[in-house]
Amino acid sequence: MEQGRQPKGIVSSLRRSSTPFTAVRRQLGEYFAGQRRSFEVALELLGTPFQRRVWSALAEIPYGETMSYGELAHRLGDPSAVRAVGLANRRNPISVIVPCHRVIGANGDLTGYGGGLERKRLLLELEHGQGSLWAAS
Repeated sequence: MEQGRQPKGIVSSLRRSSTPFTAVRRQLGEYFAGQRRSFEVALELLGTPFQRRVWSALAEIPYGETMSYGELAHRLGDPSAVRAVGLANRRNPISVIVPCHRVIGANGDLTGYGGGLERKRLLLELEHGQGSLWAAS
């Protein structure tokens, strides 16, 4: 990350000096600077088998693209699981890296994001090259 600048909303605990946090911090910094489109982080996500399937499917949504909750449920083979997909998104332990912000309502509206709809909008704008998540210090 650039010195003296911090991405908006990054938890200060990522500033730890341990190797895993160093890699995550570097990759998040690159993402928020618009220099990274995917993450190379070993993840061991704890959740139900369905939640892990949803989180895996989220990682397959390309940078800069969105998908509705219904489309994601259909992709998982259960078109009736729209609410379950939403609940799994809500329990996503590593948003941004597991990009639940790329899931939107059926009508294209921004809906449900643990970090708040404003952050979801900012992340999507970043991925469309329309904004910056860097705050001047």
